[in-house]
Amino acid sequence: MDQLQQEVDPAEVGLDPAALDRLDRFYARRVNDGLLPGYLVSVSRHGRVAHLTSYGLRDREAGLPVTADTVWRLYSMTKPVASVAALMLHEEGLLGLDDPVSRHLPSFADLRVYESGTGDNLRTRPADGPLLVRHLLTHTAGMTIGAYRTHPVDALYRAAGVEIQAPEGADLAEACELYASLPLQFEPGTQWNYSVATNVVGRLIEVVTGRPLDAFLAERVFAPLGMTDTGFHVSGEQADRLAVLYQENPEPPEGQEGEEGQEGRAAGITPLPGPPVHERPRLLSCSSGLVGTAGDYHRFMEFLRRRGELDGVRLLSPDTVDTMTTNQLPADLHAFGSRPIHGQPDNAGLGFGLGVSVVVDADRTPSPESEGSYGWSGAGGTTFWVDPRNDLTVQFMTQVRPAATLSFHELKSFVHEALEG
Repeated sequence: MDQLQQEVDPAEVGLDPAALDRLDRFYARRVNDGLLPGYLVSVSRHGRVAHLTSYGLRDREAGLPVTADTVWRLYSMTKPVASVAALMLHEEGLLGLDDPVSRHLPSFADLRVYESGTGDNLRTRPADGPLLVRHLLTHTAGMTIGAYRTHPVDALYRAAGVEIQAPEGADLAEACELYASLPLQFEPGTQWNYSVATNVVGRLIEVVTGRPLDAFLAERVFAPLGMTDTGFHVSGEQADRLAVLYQENPEPPEGQEGEEGQEGRAAGITPLPGPPVHERPRLLSCSSGLVGTAGDYHRFMEFLRRRGELDGVRLLSPDTVDTMTTNQLPADLHAFGSRPIHGQPDNAGLGFGLGVSVVVDADRTPSPESEGSYGWSGAGGTTFWVDPRNDLTVQFMTQVRPAATLSFHELKSFVHEALEG
């Protein structure tokens, strides 16, 4: 596929070039101040790329710049891709949204739910009802991750080696067997808690198709959509284009800031060994395992914007995409989320569909957004959204964890200003 490139001047599609220039200058300062290694941003309207900027370095130590074909760790931007694959199987009658997960993965048949206590005194009870496929896709399954450290079930996940994914050396099947052995934090469908649930979706894809997950996605999703640089690992040709993952330096103790000031330990970034992606990983994670280029993800966004079709290839019906991108929760994440993790102000006004967040009350979101916009972000500083009301797709790529200094509020504000003109 051709590389991502600007196709039209912003003003031709109703976007203010001055606001987009302010966007670029804002994030360029973050790079120049040592807070980001580099970035790429694209803004498209009516299916045409109207703004594309890359700035800074994909590898600071080697002096290699960010380019249109830079390969990024997508982390949780993997989840919407996996959700599309599952919905394809739903349309084919192989995977029902209201199927009990245990119909396909028997180890999920006798789940237990947390009742009270901690540690050795932790008590559970049988779940009132089955865990359904839709619970996995909406993150209302009752599953969790150990890294939260806010609930007694989190501690059980950590003890089992599930800080984020699964114990080292586990494959997807083994990881799901382990998940099924742990109690749920709450009854399925009663709260929202971001978790390893999408990994279970990946295992369901393998079981109902009889194919390895990476082979299925490559054949049925990536090839039809022309996503030639996306997968669970990089090839030899791609390796040099892979962006180095960085981490924010911790704040030094008070009075020990050092002489480097803004570019020293207090504010800089250093390389961080990321998940191994130079060879096929044992655990094919639908939660966070994909790598890919901005050009590939642009095609995925356009596929969603066009409600399931791209370049004459249809993978999903418009109705299914509408269901995927419509809120499936009774309240926003701020109210329905498992507190205290998900009850933050940033979740106000956001609901959740099948693999993506959805703006349900634009007046309550902390950033200017359009009602019905949907998307998701990744732990390495990547984000995307599709705005149907304004016929807009936006993505931002960088590679910094935990990206605390990276706020997407500014990005959304600049794009909103460009729309307002």
